[in-house]
Amino acid sequence: MKPARAKTPRKPIVKKGSQTNLKDPVGVYCRVRPLSLPDQECCIEVINNATVQLHTPEGYRLNRNGDYKETQYSFKEVFGTHTTQKELFDVVGHPLVDDLIHGKNGLLFTYGVTGSGKTHTMTGSPGEGGLLPRCLDMIFNSIGSFQAKRYVFKSNDRNSMDIQCEVDALLERQKREAMPNPKTPSSKRQVDPEFADMITVKEFCKAEEVDEDSVYGVFVSYIEIYNNYIYDLLEEVPFDPIKPKWNSCSTPMRNTDFVPPQSKLLREDKNHNMYVAGCTEVEVKSTDEAFEVFWRGQKKRRIANTHLNRESSRSHSVFNIKLVQAPLDADGDNVLQEKEQITVSQLSLVDLAGSERTNRTRAEGNRLREAGNINQSLMTLRTCMDVLRENQMYGTNKMVPYRDSKLTHLFKNYFDGEGKVRMIVCVNPKAEDYEESLQVMRFAEVTQEVEVARPIDKVICGLTPGRRYRNQPRGPVGDEPLVTDVVLQSFPPLPSCEILDINDEQTLPRLIEALEKRHHLRQMMIDEFNKQSNTFKALLQEFDNAVLSKENYMQGKLNEKEKMISGQKLEIERLEKKNKTLEYKIEILEKTTTIYEEDKRNLQQELETQNQKLQRQFSDKRRLEARLQGMVTETTIKWEKECERRVAAKQLEMQNKLWVKDEKLKQLKAIVTEPKIEKPERPSRERDREKVTPRSVSPSPVPNAPPIRLRHRRSRSAGDRWVDHKPASNVQTETVMQPHVPHAITVSVANEKALAKCEKYMLTHQELASDGEIETKLIKGDVYKTRGGGQSVQFTDIETLKQESPNGSRKRRSSTVAPAQPDGAESEWTDVETRCSVAVEMRAGSQLGPGYQHHAQPKRKKP
Repeated sequence: MKPARAKTPRKPIVKKGSQTNLKDPVGVYCRVRPLSLPDQECCIEVINNATVQLHTPEGYRLNRNGDYKETQYSFKEVFGTHTTQKELFDVVGHPLVDDLIHGKNGLLFTYGVTGSGKTHTMTGSPGEGGLLPRCLDMIFNSIGSFQAKRYVFKSNDRNSMDIQCEVDALLERQKREAMPNPKTPSSKRQVDPEFADMITVKEFCKAEEVDEDSVYGVFVSYIEIYNNYIYDLLEEVPFDPIKPKWNSCSTPMRNTDFVPPQSKLLREDKNHNMYVAGCTEVEVKSTDEAFEVFWRGQKKRRIANTHLNRESSRSHSVFNIKLVQAPLDADGDNVLQEKEQITVSQLSLVDLAGSERTNRTRAEGNRLREAGNINQSLMTLRTCMDVLRENQMYGTNKMVPYRDSKLTHLFKNYFDGEGKVRMIVCVNPKAEDYEESLQVMRFAEVTQEVEVARPIDKVICGLTPGRRYRNQPRGPVGDEPLVTDVVLQSFPPLPSCEILDINDEQTLPRLIEALEKRHHLRQMMIDEFNKQSNTFKALLQEFDNAVLSKENYMQGKLNEKEKMISGQKLEIERLEKKNKTLEYKIEILEKTTTIYEEDKRNLQQELETQNQKLQRQFSDKRRLEARLQGMVTETTIKWEKECERRVAAKQLEMQNKLWVKDEKLKQLKAIVTEPKIEKPERPSRERDREKVTPRSVSPSPVPNAPPIRLRHRRSRSAGDRWVDHKPASNVQTETVMQPHVPHAITVSVANEKALAKCEKYMLTHQELASDGEIETKLIKGDVYKTRGGGQSVQFTDIETLKQESPNGSRKRRSSTVAPAQPDGAESEWTDVETRCSVAVEMRAGSQLGPGYQHHAQPKRKKP
């Protein structure tokens, strides 16, 4: 039973017993190219076969103290300046080709700055072939005698292979050979002398343990990734009379003009492997054919002359070698016609464009745009490596951004466990490339820490091995005795023919007898041979008749196939025309979609701008509301305190008026109820001024009680320091008697600083009396320190300064003494301590104004 498919399946279900948890790190190798000039400054030194060291060249000071910084980097193997192409291939390319022949995928790419020798390492030079021709040579040396006939394998557009019988393959070969300009290269053509020296490999290399019971086919394709677009370098661009062409000005061109190649799209097959849709795959039968196809595409690759390299690659090139393997049937004569038994393995050889800095290449225009796209794709490759390394080292599950670049998106299956990954870091040791080489080394260091799942072994069909040679002759003719030797051995042996004596009469008769026997045996064998010959002729005639009938049958089948092919060809032509028309419509729709998407982006940007503006206005509104709320709260608190102060002042005023009325009523009551006695002599005004009579408590309610003696109250202001609080709203009176306190601090608004320096407090308060005159009250109190660190005032006494109207006796007096009450009744308004038990507390750190509080709690009465 198949297990449940994972969330993101990458490969088919693996059988039991396969080790899918094994991982191998990415193999990173370093190759140092020789200096162009012997007197150039070198910044890279090979320490051993696995370590290189970077020296900071003159003019590059990385540390503040001016010391040179040296950094060492380790690789799987380091190849110095004297390494040959053969030595590099034996270490890097040989294992990948061996895995390819045994059904495993591989990825090999060269990485480095411009001019570091990447293309030389991959392609080679005349007389010294690179990795690519050596890989092809090893493949065809290994499978040369086991290759299937051309067109037995046929590629389709779904990244898989179809298999067809010998008859269909023969028909297609005849059809292709009849074409005037066959697209398929022929092995009979002469090798192009332009690259003949590159593919001439002196060393013979062959894979071990090649499956002899299978047939093989080799298909190659060549693409480039330019400005993050994929182009097929092997595509033959035809003239299209149906679809109009468009130039850079968006106007139709003539049909006779050259049509630039169209970019290709990436697709995902049923096994979740990425491939280039519609890419040309050419079947090749030899190294010469394969390299001829490569050279044909190489001429179309985009290169340009920059300041750093005369022929700088402006695109990433990918040369794919696809090896198709299918087993023979049980008889070992023909290919097994089962598509499920086909094994397809692929080796991708990638020549990356060099990373470069535009200020060094002095690129402009298209070159500058190309350099930006190259650096962007290489940066995406670095980012993918960083994320893979972080996920593997720290156990995170971050998404690897394969889709940010066509290069990483195409090869993401290799990093998910579909084959081995090898990278050759090419570096130029000259001092001018120091900074770029440093970045390359850092990327290589990160790449070595990325682990890729080890590819699984392909399932082998269960047919009997050794099928190929079972029904064939056992060996060459020289290994078995000739027919004449067998016939001669069946004859009786000849007796000795040596005659030693003239009288010997036995030797010749024995010889004659043996010869006669041989002649008789020869005659019998001739008769048997003639008989068998006639039988064989009859069988041969029957076989010829059977062959003739089969040929007639095959001819009928071929005619039927031809008719079917003709019908299918007409249908294909019709579908191609329909497809081209649909492609034209799709292109128009894509342009319309692009316009709509641009409008959508503009509208989204405008919407975002408006949203940001609304957000700012909303934020300003909230800040303004908060500010106004604070101001309203502060003003409310201020006016509440002011209202409380005014209410308290009004209450105090009303209480004073009530107290005056009570006093008058009590005096009136005392006058009415007191006995008539002799009227005392009225003192003079001067005497009243000198003697201030203090106010007494209320008289006792007992009617016959003696009058209470008025008690003089001595002022406690002597020796104490006062705070003289005179509000700015007070009116200056013209009374002769004015309040005067020595050692006083006069303030218009009470403050904590003044209260902290004094022990007494006096508030001058003015109000209109009932008769319309201004009445001045001096409210006195003691200053105490509070537990919170502030000052509080407890009022103890009130003195009144009043000016009467001239209608009466026109007296100006300072009333601090209340008349005695005849009834002696106690009232809360007749006691000074009770009436003045009002305190004001000044809080520490307050700003005053309405910031002090009034307390109207009565003091505890003395016993």
